[in-house]
Amino acid sequence: MYNLHLSAEQLEIRDTVRDFVTREIKPVALKAERLDVCDRRLPMQLLDQASQMGLRTLALSEDRGGAGSDHLTCCIVTEELAAGDADIAATLMTTSWLGHLLFDRAMTDAQRERFLPKFAADDRFHLAFAGHEVETDTRLGVNYHRPVTTEAVVKTTAVKAANGEWVINGVKDYVVNAPIAALFAVLVKVPGQSSVKVLLVPADAPGLSVSAHEKPWQHGSSGDVTFKDCRVPAGNLLGDEAAELLAGVDAPGEGVPLFQALALGVGRAAYDAAVDYAHLRVQGGRPLIEHQAIGTKLAEVAIKLEVARATIWQAAWASDHPAAVADRSLPDLPLQMIAQIFTSEMMAKATKDAAEIFGAMGVMRDMPLQKYIHDARVCQHSGNGNSDAKLRLAEVIAGYRRPTNEAMAIAGE
Repeated sequence: MYNLHLSAEQLEIRDTVRDFVTREIKPVALKAERLDVCDRRLPMQLLDQASQMGLRTLALSEDRGGAGSDHLTCCIVTEELAAGDADIAATLMTTSWLGHLLFDRAMTDAQRERFLPKFAADDRFHLAFAGHEVETDTRLGVNYHRPVTTEAVVKTTAVKAANGEWVINGVKDYVVNAPIAALFAVLVKVPGQSSVKVLLVPADAPGLSVSAHEKPWQHGSSGDVTFKDCRVPAGNLLGDEAAELLAGVDAPGEGVPLFQALALGVGRAAYDAAVDYAHLRVQGGRPLIEHQAIGTKLAEVAIKLEVARATIWQAAWASDHPAAVADRSLPDLPLQMIAQIFTSEMMAKATKDAAEIFGAMGVMRDMPLQKYIHDARVCQHSGNGNSDAKLRLAEVIAGYRRPTNEAMAIAGE
């Protein structure tokens, strides 16, 4: 049965995170002097506090030392964090989800023994997936109903040295968490092998360097990662399924709707600010909220938020309960992709409408509304964007299934 009745534990987690955001994150993230100079530096002390609350290991299974939260709970927490600051939410979201994928699903026992104790013990042990490369987008907008191979877009190579080590050369760009990551999962091409691989590369590996983006068009801290004769042990190679497992981390529109929950949090923050201001500001002898035009605008924003949350929660619930699709309780459609398209577009409109409640104050740099509009636009346009997501959804509706790399290789022989 499709059920979104939150458990007592989920409600407690939501309320705890909401209180933390109100008391600790907002006073720092929304400080006027910080907003005025567009200071996007991560407040590491707040990330440390969040880690100590268990948010860095939220998705990691209990057997590995995490909270073992399901997809819906992770989305709820991401929304709450993003209502305080999208950059903090993106950082914790990335590390938490990568921690689950790597430690719970992709690593061998030997790899876990090497890396998990360090991850569990250090509040600043963040994770990053280095998958994207310069000028190698596989944008479906130019490949609609055409096969695409991931091999052609991975230029970073890993060659085995005589002593058994892997030697990596290449550049990855727009890597979320790159400047603060302690461990990278790196997508590489091994000459002579048909499929791409994933190597675990510690941040202190010789030959690895990070160039942080000063004004990133992404949430969180990001940067370019260069590998120049970077050497890692032979045992750092993940299994063949790791590349496909991690693909959704670097491609909004696939997997669990965490990125969409982040966008929802941004829209909700703008809405809450607008409602508070509409109660305080008096115009024509009455608070703004009692004027029909303002009330209508706030009602429209509230509708956008609630419908967006419904699509996100449904997608998250479906990913937690795949049997609901199998028995036709839910449609066999990429619900997360639908949530991406709707939420990102609606939150861009919601933040704009919320800013208009403030009049000219809505565009002042030391006011939070300009930050919310920026963050919502990032959600709308980062990654491959909604145009490509709509084309991918259209392919699903048409019944088109893109062939695998292996099938394409066989067909070409």
